[in-house]
Amino acid sequence: MKRTRTLILFPVLFFGFLLQAQETVSIGKEEVLQRVQENNSQLKISQQEFLAARAQYRQSNAVFLPNISVSHTGMTTNNPLMAFGSKLNQERITQSDFDPARLNNPDRIDNFATKVEVQQPLVNLDGFWERGAAKNKMQATELQSVRTGDYMKLETEKAYMQLQLAHKAVTVLEQALETAQANLRLAENNFKQGYLQRSDVLAVEVRVTEVNNQLQYAKSNVQNASDYLMFLMGESMDVVLLPKDSLNLEMYAVNAPALPGDRADIKAMELATEARKKMYTASKMSFLPRLNVFGSYELYDDEIFQGDANGYLAGVALTWDIFDGSKRIGKDQQSKAEFKQAELELEQHVQQSQMELNRATRALQDAENKLQLTQLALEHSKEALRIRNNRYEQGLEKTTDLLGAETQYSEKQLEYYQTVYEYNYAVAYIEFLTSSIEN
Repeated sequence: MKRTRTLILFPVLFFGFLLQAQETVSIGKEEVLQRVQENNSQLKISQQEFLAARAQYRQSNAVFLPNISVSHTGMTTNNPLMAFGSKLNQERITQSDFDPARLNNPDRIDNFATKVEVQQPLVNLDGFWERGAAKNKMQATELQSVRTGDYMKLETEKAYMQLQLAHKAVTVLEQALETAQANLRLAENNFKQGYLQRSDVLAVEVRVTEVNNQLQYAKSNVQNASDYLMFLMGESMDVVLLPKDSLNLEMYAVNAPALPGDRADIKAMELATEARKKMYTASKMSFLPRLNVFGSYELYDDEIFQGDANGYLAGVALTWDIFDGSKRIGKDQQSKAEFKQAELELEQHVQQSQMELNRATRALQDAENKLQLTQLALEHSKEALRIRNNRYEQGLEKTTDLLGAETQYSEKQLEYYQTVYEYNYAVAYIEFLTSSIEN
């Protein structure tokens, strides 16, 4: 029988040794939230998405600012037209260059040109509207980043509560294991004295084995919860986290919370819809003409990086693309469809958010009702175990009845803490659904 008990205890003792061999780190919820805010990879990704959107918006400054370029080119030619034009730009034309023989068969000439070119847009109505759309997109991305932060806060609180629940389960099962082992020792003594049958002792041993298995799974859950929290905090250390805060009720007044209109994700979708609307307007404005000015200053010479001759060019260009093979017509239809799609997605998102809020409110009410019932059941099962344990020690209770009372008490403890977790998460989820930008 000692060999049997050793085989029963070996798995949980081995697993417990592995957990003890790892570093145990005590951590509070506020510290976890701060480290997630600083190091979480998803938050960093959302920040980069905002920076990309802001950079895209800054590109639209080209609607107002000039485009300036500088170039230096060199060439050699004996082409009649190019040779005469190059000498003309270099201001080296003489009377002899008009000789028909030299015009038709010129000598090779080198030409180096330095050119500074400026293009300044004046009226580009489609570009103005595209710039407004880029700004709305940037603002929407920023609000989406805020909403991502809200979600990561909810996910962190959930993970921390799961860690608390996992440690509670370990505590409950360790107490249950101590009780089961004490009952096993008592059953062995009673068996030796002839008060119990062999089947009663085996039943107690089965109970010890069951608790061992449950305790092993509970410790695995502790490690899993620790790993996930470390992942959220952007760290990869293999440690066991120990929560500083206990799993306690976070009481919440159950009422009918309203869906805030300034919630970050809703405002982001509104801005995205506005951006689509402006892109639709921009596609219609592309049918109008564009007005731009341009100018250049040029230096010419037959030696590199020299400029004995110079000239300038300035002008105004009014361009109007009358027809481009119906490409703009198709783009206009596409922009209109995308705008209508954004409007429908916004309406759907608001309706879905309201549905989730209603469901979360009902879940909180259900959790509160369940909490009262599980608390009452826990008190009753505890008292029933106390009575049956006293009667068992006096030889007035069956072993199976005692084991049943022990099992029920452990189950009710775990069920109670599970309900506390469900209630607290329901509170956190409602706060997430009703959070506004100001908060």
